[in-house]
Amino acid sequence: MLVSINKIKVNPGRREVESKEINDLAKSISEIGLLNPITVAPDHTLIAGLHRLEAAKVLGWTEIECTVSDLSGLLAELAEIDENFVRVNLSPIEFGDLLLRRKEIYEELHPETKATKEGGPFRGNQHGNEVTCKMPVTSKSFVQDTAEKLGVNESTVRRQVQTAKNLTPEAKDIIRNSGTDITKADALKLSRLEPPQQEEAATQLAAGEIRSVDEYKKPYSLGGKRYATFEESVADLKNPNKDATYTADTLLAGMDGFIDDFHHNFSWYSTPMCTVAYPQVNREQLEYIKKRFAGVVTEIEKLLQDIEV
Repeated sequence: MLVSINKIKVNPGRREVESKEINDLAKSISEIGLLNPITVAPDHTLIAGLHRLEAAKVLGWTEIECTVSDLSGLLAELAEIDENFVRVNLSPIEFGDLLLRRKEIYEELHPETKATKEGGPFRGNQHGNEVTCKMPVTSKSFVQDTAEKLGVNESTVRRQVQTAKNLTPEAKDIIRNSGTDITKADALKLSRLEPPQQEEAATQLAAGEIRSVDEYKKPYSLGGKRYATFEESVADLKNPNKDATYTADTLLAGMDGFIDDFHHNFSWYSTPMCTVAYPQVNREQLEYIKKRFAGVVTEIEKLLQDIEV
């Protein structure tokens, strides 16, 4: 059906359109017509087709062919997000933010898929906010559903969600506002830095001072002794009189490397081979591992206190 363009509402927060794409699309539409109608909700809120809508405006159209979906509210927003995933030029920051919002919506529509603090499946909450639309019960988790929609591995979805959650709003804004291209690998590495370091590294990336997060300037430097031959390096390692005392730089470098290894090794427990066992962990086992992790935190805090003294 034809709908007046000035009646179509666009939700705030949608990603900005690309002017070149709009102009190219307008040219195509003027030559062969609008092949696919845009999709709107019953209240004329746009669900899919923002670029087509903007192209129609460029052409001076006052009406545009629409498919009116019976989706509304969260369902309409979920459909809008899935339509945006199709776009190939989403940045890792934009992609991650969409994933986080999709997770919120999916778990609100399907509360039975949401894991509880105890690690088991959600069993319902009579005191919680009710979802206005009736959704069929599903056994698919957000990760499973999203991986199928995107055609990727579940571990990829988990990693990108974790990256988006760990990135600070400040670091995201620096990257967005600068228009800097950042790879998924760099976004992941950036998310593993402490918040102040995220902002520093993002600023350096935005300014072109570094080409990747790997070049982020650490608060220590290692000159590194060079050897003329391999034999000389072995002899140095075997030297019983060698002063192996740490300096501040070598101490920080060692700790930094340990933390990098920890992040790398710990991420293994979020892979499907491990997560499949989550529901099998009982309360006694969970309490045991909590105490073990608490012990690690205590030792780290004690070490930092010793350094600070």
